[in-house]
Amino acid sequence: MTKELQVALGVLIPFAGTTLGASLVVFMKNEMSSSLRKMLAGFASGVMMAASVWSLLLPAIEKSEEMGKIPWLSAALGFLAGIGFLLLLDSLIPHQHFDQDEPEGLPSHARKNTMLLLAVTIHNIPEGMAVGVVFAAFLTGNSNISLAGAMALAIGIAIQNFPEGAIASMPLKNKRTSKWKAFSLGTLSGAVEPIAAVLTILLTSLVVPVLPFLLAFAAGAMIYVVVEELIPELQEGGHSNIGVIGVAFGFVIMMILDVALG
Repeated sequence: MTKELQVALGVLIPFAGTTLGASLVVFMKNEMSSSLRKMLAGFASGVMMAASVWSLLLPAIEKSEEMGKIPWLSAALGFLAGIGFLLLLDSLIPHQHFDQDEPEGLPSHARKNTMLLLAVTIHNIPEGMAVGVVFAAFLTGNSNISLAGAMALAIGIAIQNFPEGAIASMPLKNKRTSKWKAFSLGTLSGAVEPIAAVLTILLTSLVVPVLPFLLAFAAGAMIYVVVEELIPELQEGGHSNIGVIGVAFGFVIMMILDVALG
């Protein structure tokens, strides 16, 4: 199997996770309980935090050192730029979170379902970038990221996309939206990931020296999502230990995947 085909399959793995998660709306009769939502959000937080460190920031620092640059500089600048980029998207794109009554971003007359999906789409952009940049690093052939390491991140993102797909599709099912339409919309919310991944791969292949910056950029964008969206969701309706348990399991599973396969 060629490198290009391996990368194509790897890029699609996270999207498959979203699709499988969204399919739960077809089989589940009742709405997702608050405790289950918190556990899944916590799990997604743990995966993203571990992936940001082991799959993105540490390789960015190591790659900078190999290039003879100040090891922490590109990682620090990229991380802050990733935070700033998501902050800008959050401020400009009209969207609405499931647990909020008022939309965010620029004023818009879009329907609520559209605003809900846009919120999930913004969330998925950094995950697609993260997968894209590690596969770009693998394609360059001169980095310390192996195919197994890139696949580990893709599998980890897919695992956390499974609950995210369910969280995205379940609230969309109502009197006006059938379960099959909710499934389709939930799946569509994950389509931005392979698109973001391919764009990142193309950018990195054109400018290889920016690889450490882009690795850290993706990490910053992912941490923004954790802090801005997922952690507040864990506190919704009062303190709960179930979210912390989800974080612990997500973090450990992603860490094991990265260390064992990377």
